[in-house]
Amino acid sequence: MSPRVPPVPFRDWPAELTGALPSVNRPGTSTEESSQKAKGLLGTLAHHPGLVRATLPLNAHILRATSLTERQRELLVLRVAALREAAYIWVEHTPMARRAGLSDDEIAGVAFGPEAACWQGVDSALVRAVDELVDDGAISESTWMVLAESFDVRQLLDLIYTVGVYQISAFVVRSFALDPDDLTAEQSPMHPDGDVG
Repeated sequence: MSPRVPPVPFRDWPAELTGALPSVNRPGTSTEESSQKAKGLLGTLAHHPGLVRATLPLNAHILRATSLTERQRELLVLRVAALREAAYIWVEHTPMARRAGLSDDEIAGVAFGPEAACWQGVDSALVRAVDELVDDGAISESTWMVLAESFDVRQLLDLIYTVGVYQISAFVVRSFALDPDDLTAEQSPMHPDGDVG
């Protein structure tokens, strides 16, 4: 599959993008390694340097300064990817989820949903919160009560913003028809039946 708009090659990326990469990269990741791993999405954003300048600080917060744990963040991101059938995001974030401590059974459970046998308590509420935000635009009272027992206001805000940021990313990767095969990340099934979507 070819993207609808060819991504800008790394050598032609604007300074706003290459200069901001260290803030969103995993420590120890080179700029060139990051550009290869995410050349589709970042290369697409490189068409609009002003948008990059405006959005990368928020993305950097979600990835590096969030009050959520990495495991919680990746659980949210993968659930957005599964609901939005954003295979590109799923493939990119599955290795990150594993590094953050999610098991393969839990990753499959993310695709299944909040009723998966692997979820209990707050994990189930996190997955359910993504479903409610995506479907209804708000976290329900019953889910909120479970989350509010474990999370403070900053964490609840980070939860909502994480879902929102990755919703936008899903809109971009699907609308621009970005191919997950362009990623060097290890692939993992998005759905329990093995369909990557």
